[in-house]
Amino acid sequence: MSGVGEADFSDEPGPETVRAALLRRPDILTSDPETLQALGLALRPDARVVEFGPAALARVSETARREGEARARLEAVARANFAAQAQTREAVIDLLDARAPADLALRLDEIARVRFGLQAGALGLEGSPPPEGWRHLPDGALARLLEDDADLLLGFRPTALGLFGDQAPFIRSMALARLNLPGGPGLMGFGSGDPEGFTPDMGPELVAFMARVTQSLARRLMGA
Repeated sequence: MSGVGEADFSDEPGPETVRAALLRRPDILTSDPETLQALGLALRPDARVVEFGPAALARVSETARREGEARARLEAVARANFAAQAQTREAVIDLLDARAPADLALRLDEIARVRFGLQAGALGLEGSPPPEGWRHLPDGALARLLEDDADLLLGFRPTALGLFGDQAPFIRSMALARLNLPGGPGLMGFGSGDPEGFTPDMGPELVAFMARVTQSLARRLMGA
């Protein structure tokens, strides 16, 4: 491989040609310590054996570390998802035993605290007088809390703290979900004492599922 001026890549030998040349003349590589070092290889002085040098070993070690961390993250996510699904299934079973709207609100709060490790769970109703245990929401409250006709909010909304009653001072993040109820627009809320408990970038699937279940039960208990 020789020539003058800029290289013409179309004339360069292919990988098989280079490989065949090295097999015929291994000394081209083994007698060139600078090239070996650039490739992260080293030639043991006591034998005609090319071994990984420190740089290559470091790259292999780093690759193994990254793959191990990625596998550990995937396993942790899988375990967390499985635990969340199991908790949600048990929560639904608890809600199904509710015998009145007040009982539903009480069970939702207990589920939030005991099963999900949250600060509080609450239900609210806009407009008409709410059932016992529910919070009364002023007209237009949902439009202000859930902007752009959204059905869910994950994060923190200071104007929604009143939904959580005496637990409001301890709430640092929340999940809010719209409920379509016979008495008017309703709201389901979960409050967390952790600022990272509910964040806008979280997946909303489990909260949305709990809202659908709660809405269906509330409509049945309210006689809809």
